[in-house]
Amino acid sequence: MANPAETTKIILVRHGECEGNVAGLFRGRSDFPLNKNGLRQAQSLAEEIANLERVDFIFTSPLKRAVETAQIISQRMSNIPVTALQGFTNISLGPWEGRKKKEIMQEYPEEWSLWIKSPERLKLPNAESISDVQKRAFSTLEFLVQKHREKTLLIVSHRAVLKPLIAACIQISDPYFWRIHVDTASYSIIVHDEARGYCLTLLNQTKHLENFTSEWV
Repeated sequence: MANPAETTKIILVRHGECEGNVAGLFRGRSDFPLNKNGLRQAQSLAEEIANLERVDFIFTSPLKRAVETAQIISQRMSNIPVTALQGFTNISLGPWEGRKKKEIMQEYPEEWSLWIKSPERLKLPNAESISDVQKRAFSTLEFLVQKHREKTLLIVSHRAVLKPLIAACIQISDPYFWRIHVDTASYSIIVHDEARGYCLTLLNQTKHLENFTSEWV
């Protein structure tokens, strides 16, 4: 059995709330900043994580809502440098980006049905598939884990990145997307050791939040 000191810990954070969440939009690469509630959420999250344990490295999606969340955590933890990586950016949704989910449901009934039942099979023009996202995010994580063995890494990203990433780590087969849930400003924890690979030890922790809205579609 691996000694806990020999494991690499990964704290997976979903960014705080933005107006795209409140308005019921498909965000994708649309670059929303945090709204007022999202800023409060990020502050609460930063306090929670600072009281939880030491963090050695912070990585983030390059989109504003993730970068701002990461920076707030960094400031609470003695200004640990924040590194933005394209591997953790949000899914590109092509023609759905910035659109209301209610509008998409009416205009793309067949594709919407796939989205709510088996989004892993959804392919939109000029967009990424969830499989594409999973491959790039997991590849990025694998590189970081090998580079920073026995350290604690904090990664700030998006729902459509974190769910496929978690599934890849613990080898959940399709359809998995709607079997994993992560709320805004939640955190989850995965540990890795060389002998046994990845183990999910905590999922969607939200006890530090006073106000958040769960998204189920």
